[in-house]
Amino acid sequence: MEAATATLMQSPLSVCRVSNSISRSLNLTSNGVGSMNFAANFGLSIKHQTLISKSKLGQRRINYGTRRFPLVRASLSPNSGGSTAPIAPLQLESPIGQFLSQILISHPHLVPAAVEQQLEQLQTDRDAEKKDEPSASGTDLVLYRRIAEVKANERKKALEEILYALIVQKFMDANVSLVPSIVPSASDPSVQVDSWPSQDEKLEQLHSPEAYEMIQNHLALILGNRLGDSASVAQISKLRVGQVYAASVMYGYFLRRVDQRFQLEKTMKILPDKLDGEESNVQQAVGEDTRPLGGDESFQGAPSHPEVSSWAGGISSGGFGSGMKTSRLRSYVMSFDGETLQRYATIRSREAVSIIEKHTEALFGRPEIVITPHGTVDSSKDELIKISFGGLKRLVLEAVTFGSFLWDVESYVDSRYHFVMN
Repeated sequence: MEAATATLMQSPLSVCRVSNSISRSLNLTSNGVGSMNFAANFGLSIKHQTLISKSKLGQRRINYGTRRFPLVRASLSPNSGGSTAPIAPLQLESPIGQFLSQILISHPHLVPAAVEQQLEQLQTDRDAEKKDEPSASGTDLVLYRRIAEVKANERKKALEEILYALIVQKFMDANVSLVPSIVPSASDPSVQVDSWPSQDEKLEQLHSPEAYEMIQNHLALILGNRLGDSASVAQISKLRVGQVYAASVMYGYFLRRVDQRFQLEKTMKILPDKLDGEESNVQQAVGEDTRPLGGDESFQGAPSHPEVSSWAGGISSGGFGSGMKTSRLRSYVMSFDGETLQRYATIRSREAVSIIEKHTEALFGRPEIVITPHGTVDSSKDELIKISFGGLKRLVLEAVTFGSFLWDVESYVDSRYHFVMN
């Protein structure tokens, strides 16, 4: 990733553009079978990852701050009656990450304390490296800088896996299981992949009422008139579903960030007056861009504003905001000036961007992307999966919650080990 941050939106009129890009990427036809148009500009690169599993590390010990802790054997005996299912799609590979994996499996309530000590050790190592910087020049200095670069990369990887472990632990605290890696059946690819249980109510309770209203609108933009039709099944490109998931993670990150500010101002009773009045201002500003599209019109011609939801048989035909719930939080966000919105719509750290990339690929696999001579993506090798609309809703709800948790743990860790760029 060349840039240190990933900006999701550019202006007040593009607030929640992630929702818009998803709505334009997912075109579900009336018979329940559809396809997704791959929007290649959501800012996530693809890297190889594998699944997190309960590794057989035995009783080996590793250094952990100033103390030593035994690693608990994660593999279960055939007679133990326990489940060997992975607790998250992504495998943690660094020594710190593997240690936290074992704590998550055996004693998840100890993860915060384990993280605290590991962050203290990372800070000590970073401070010591700064003090030991030599004054030499030439070959010695080049070698020192190379060693320092390797150590910095190791700390970055460890930090990413600390953040990921904390996110997984938050899901475990909420008694919500993460969706396992989506692998179609080799013997029968037509089998539905969404065998996971519906946990919509649990996921809903993890957000404020105002934020969940925004999430419902987000779901409406993605699923359209199939939002309440959980049983119908669609055959969709796994690559496209993966991008919807990743974009929803970014949306959840943004949503948690603005909702924290909203809840604080609401508690302090300093919210702007007449928030709902901003709706008409935005509608006037976007003008003709908010006109509804016909049901047969291509979604590629959809306007850029995220709240226009009449795409490809979508949920409304009455223009801006029609058929969607009025949200005080949405009006609050629309009242931001461009600079404030730009700041809140930015993922702050390289580590957070990397986590989104790696978790998404661990969940959906590494796609095989072929670029045609004309510069377009060749979709002929896209792997199709059969999934219900209820399964799609579950994925999106999980993704938004994952992004919310990512914001929480990024802020928590940064308060103890500064890594977020200003």
